[in-house]
Amino acid sequence: MALKTERISARVSESVYETLNRAASLVGSTVNQFLVQSALERAQTVIEEENVIRLSGESAKKFFDAIEDPPPPNEKLLAAFIAHKEHL
Repeated sequence: MALKTERISARVSESVYETLNRAASLVGSTVNQFLVQSALERAQTVIEEENVIRLSGESAKKFFDAIEDPPPPNEKLLAAFIAHKEHL
């Protein structure tokens, strides 16, 4: 079964190309391989940063304390419950 591939192209200045070419040669790859690997690594980092919530120790403690012993609902939350029931 053939693997479907897509083409990505970009125009860059000569100095950018030379920098990319030098970096690619230092790691023993072509410019295309270097670009794809670099872009993939950056994309994975961006996705991870978007999907992971990082808390300080103090913030994590407050979060878990609130889950284990939540405060009573305030007026706005009670009003939202009533409005939701009315829409059902």
